[in-house]
Amino acid sequence: MKSKINWGILGTATIAKEQLIPAIKQSKNSELIAIASRNIEKAKEIANNYKIPKYFGSYDELLSDPQIDAVYIPLPNHLHLEYTLKALQKGKHVLVEKPICLKSEDVKIIIEEKKKYPSLKIMEAFMYKLHPQWKKVKELIEKGEIGELKLIQSSFSFYDDNAESIVNTKEYGGGSLFDIGCYPVSISRLLFNEEPKSLFAEMEIDSKLGIDTTTTCTLEFKEGKSQFFSSIRIYENQNVKIFGTKGILELPIPFNPKNDKESEIYVYKNNVKEIIKIEKCNQYEIEVSSFSNSILENKDPIISLDDSFNNMIIIDKIFESAKLGKRVCI
Repeated sequence: MKSKINWGILGTATIAKEQLIPAIKQSKNSELIAIASRNIEKAKEIANNYKIPKYFGSYDELLSDPQIDAVYIPLPNHLHLEYTLKALQKGKHVLVEKPICLKSEDVKIIIEEKKKYPSLKIMEAFMYKLHPQWKKVKELIEKGEIGELKLIQSSFSFYDDNAESIVNTKEYGGGSLFDIGCYPVSISRLLFNEEPKSLFAEMEIDSKLGIDTTTTCTLEFKEGKSQFFSSIRIYENQNVKIFGTKGILELPIPFNPKNDKESEIYVYKNNVKEIIKIEKCNQYEIEVSSFSNSILENKDPIISLDDSFNNMIIIDKIFESAKLGKRVCI
């Protein structure tokens, strides 16, 4: 019986070099055997630096390699749909970076194509969902530690005004909402354990670049609300606060905690602050190992395509609300 999944990576994005290559190498049920770039010299350099056996000068060449079982796609957002479909058609399992696509209708295309390949797995790489700190938060909420969940406030930002960067390029699927705003959307749905019924959003649009530099949004759920902002023109920040009728939870590094440090959850109750420490871990390694395990054991990935589709519907509606300047129903 096969004990390891052979991986290939499409592209040499920073997240691939800094996070996924080390994660696959750390994983006990995964083997990184190939990387591809449209610039073969870049692919060769990365392969040499990280001791990856094979390198290719095109993505299609890698997808045609019969030794590769699964691919990780960290390409610019506008290429996610194209290469997810190509990977499926070449018989590869797919871990694709968030956002999975640029609109919910494109996720439908993936879902329909996936039906032709029932043995293949696809998962959107929302790595935060696999970190133990979020499992603990869900456990605390579900057992009533903060009473009834009423409000979530979250933020995610960094400063990048380089007009040449991918995040500032409209045709590549740039902007704050696609890049980092998708996280607060996802966490809101995860914690309320349902879809919002309506929302209101506003965007600051760069008139020259045509992308949202800052997005603010209120998601309205049956019994509570989630308010967030994302920005690529505000100093680096990330935070989530979760308000209940009997207490508050706070995560100071909610989305990409350090691999070599314990994570912390702050619990505020009865005018006392308790700090829950979560053992250090590499959430990217957990993500890779979990996905490889779903292939080896023929199980559904932890993050479903239906969940990705529903998250994308909310993102579509955020753009719609900001454009119309009014609250929209979902």
